[in-house]
Amino acid sequence: MPAALAEVAEHPFLRGLNERHFEALAACAMRLHFNAGDVIFREGDPANRFYLIIKGKIAIESDSGEKRLTVQTVGAGNVLGWSWLFPPYYLHFNARALEPTEVMFFYGTRLREMCDEDPELGYEMLKRIAKVVIERLVTTEKKLLTQIRS
Repeated sequence: MPAALAEVAEHPFLRGLNERHFEALAACAMRLHFNAGDVIFREGDPANRFYLIIKGKIAIESDSGEKRLTVQTVGAGNVLGWSWLFPPYYLHFNARALEPTEVMFFYGTRLREMCDEDPELGYEMLKRIAKVVIERLVTTEKKLLTQIRS
């Protein structure tokens, strides 16, 4: 099994997809490295990448004026960048590597095309991304309530 296919097939986010979908995703996956402190993306930027985190830690942050709030810290086995799936395709948070981080990434426009061409894959990705969005929303709400109470 080629390395990209193995990494895609073994990632928890994609667990349970069929072999055809693993192969399609692996064919367009690219490996990328971030150093500690690297900004991966900024709120408001076009949402054109989706990341499977292989190794490392990433802070998902929100800026409110002068204050930066870490909404969540994600690591190996998690994903980053769900906004590629939902119009208007702009990012809602900042992301910064907290330590050396390895990811597999996909271009969002290509993923959307693949999902449109294969509704079964599209439905699987939508279910998985929706779960991530809900988790981020709940985590953000809890953080904000903690900040308000402090």
